[in-house]
Amino acid sequence: MGPGRNRGWLLRLVIAFGFAQGAVSMARPAVSYRALALGADERAVGVIAGVYALLPLFAAVPLGRRTDHGRCAPLLPVGVVLIAGGCALSGLAGSLWAMAVWSGVMGLGHLCFVIGAQSLVARQSAPHEQDRNFGHFTIGASLGQLVGPIAAGALIGGPDMAGTSALALLVAGAGAAVAFTSLWRIEDRTAVKSRTEQGGRVAVGSILRARGVPAGMLISLSVLSATDILTAYLPVVGEHRGIAPSVVGVLLSLRAGATIGCRLVLTPLLRLLGRPVLLTVTCLLAAVLCAGIALPMPVWALGAVLAALGFCLGVGQPLSMTTVVQAAPDGARSTALALRLTGNRLGQVAAPAAAGLVAGVAGVAAPFVMLGALLLFSAGSAVRAPAAPGGGQVAGAAAGGRPAGTPLRRSRDI
Repeated sequence: MGPGRNRGWLLRLVIAFGFAQGAVSMARPAVSYRALALGADERAVGVIAGVYALLPLFAAVPLGRRTDHGRCAPLLPVGVVLIAGGCALSGLAGSLWAMAVWSGVMGLGHLCFVIGAQSLVARQSAPHEQDRNFGHFTIGASLGQLVGPIAAGALIGGPDMAGTSALALLVAGAGAAVAFTSLWRIEDRTAVKSRTEQGGRVAVGSILRARGVPAGMLISLSVLSATDILTAYLPVVGEHRGIAPSVVGVLLSLRAGATIGCRLVLTPLLRLLGRPVLLTVTCLLAAVLCAGIALPMPVWALGAVLAALGFCLGVGQPLSMTTVVQAAPDGARSTALALRLTGNRLGQVAAPAAAGLVAGVAGVAAPFVMLGALLLFSAGSAVRAPAAPGGGQVAGAAAGGRPAGTPLRRSRDI
């Protein structure tokens, strides 16, 4: 099965990612509620949210190196096991430090799954299909982000917040395990064999200097930080504004539903605007909307803001994946994706910790103003990002007959 043929693997990957991401999206607010029930303040919630990204911060590049010259698929079941175990053990933990540890295990599992899955999409997609296939792949994440918070909100509540949040975490662990059912024969072993015969490593510095890679990393970091802090801190905002956990779950799912809608129309948007303009406009709008969450408003208005924000945030992740993959040297694309994920995890460590400090000083809504500033900076980076990164190279078969080493010229709509 060569690139561009038989997309059944992509559908199975989307389904598996939906269950894995749904478990994480259910667990993240449940962890926040359980931490609050165990006596955590806003700073402690920020620290626990940051630990989720701490272990993955050191593991991403070695995993990417391994995947560049080996198979992608083994990382998927490993990720599922760690996600399921981290969720379940967070529900059984009776102290804040134990919750932080198991939150880190959950984050490591999510990293393993995402590196394997993104590398699989990059490897088994023809270059002109990458925007579309990465967009479809991230629909799995959005589906999980849609269902997970609703399920958490349905289970969490009442006088026993610690007990109901623990139940939600155990259910999330069971949900993650369902992802196993879609992971059979998902990788083309013939393509893997040909890749293991390629040359040695590409230096990390060379990857980072490739035009388009830094911009893609920054945009991805900003968008993921916004999504992450929304998930972790909207429950805290809801507690302060008197919004029930079930309503918070609906609001988070509304944001995820709008992200799905964005990715379904991503291809025509790319044809209309092109990648740099689309990234710039959506980052600018997301910056304004994110800062607007800090203003007091009725629940219906907050829902409208979150829906518009979700649509804007839906652009950044798939297009930053394509930008990084096509900018990276051939033979180092998994490492480049891992560097992108390292940047994401660095943001997930720093942003919640900074959000906790800002919330402790200026109030629980202040972190959203901080996110608005970060997204504004990313919009400036998107303006300078190339429409067709020059670092990417494709093999002759994947490029439709181009010799290996020839830079790929891409039209605006891919």
